[in-house]
Amino acid sequence: MAREVLTLGQIRIHTGSVSQEQAMKEAADILEAAGAVTSAYFDAMQQREVAVSTYMGNELAIPHGTNETKEAILDSALSFVRYDGGVDWAGERVSFVVGIAGKGDEHLEILSQIALLFSEDEEVAKLKAAETPEELYQLLATVNNA
Repeated sequence: MAREVLTLGQIRIHTGSVSQEQAMKEAADILEAAGAVTSAYFDAMQQREVAVSTYMGNELAIPHGTNETKEAILDSALSFVRYDGGVDWAGERVSFVVGIAGKGDEHLEILSQIALLFSEDEEVAKLKAAETPEELYQLLATVNNA
């Protein structure tokens, strides 16, 4: 089986709020700590955001790099951070920031798994109610099957 794209150490819950830039930086830092991206990936995320917002609806944003910055990606991985205070994402309220790095075209499969999860209001409610990273990990485990 392939390495897990999401591990317990890549999931965090914050009670407060941060800026959009801080949330993106944390997403990039988690991916970098996981060995999935180089330090250039945060800039790639910012470039993507300037071109098109990564807000997906349902309080979800999925910051990721641009196609031109693929060399910053070393491996596929996810970071998952919930901000209970919310993040102002270019005018939209976001509670979930899912950083994504996909080697080759793997990000498309990972993205579709995340999108599926967030298309169900019931699942989003469970993700909001989870009290620990462990609980979130259980709810998100399907992304590792991608």
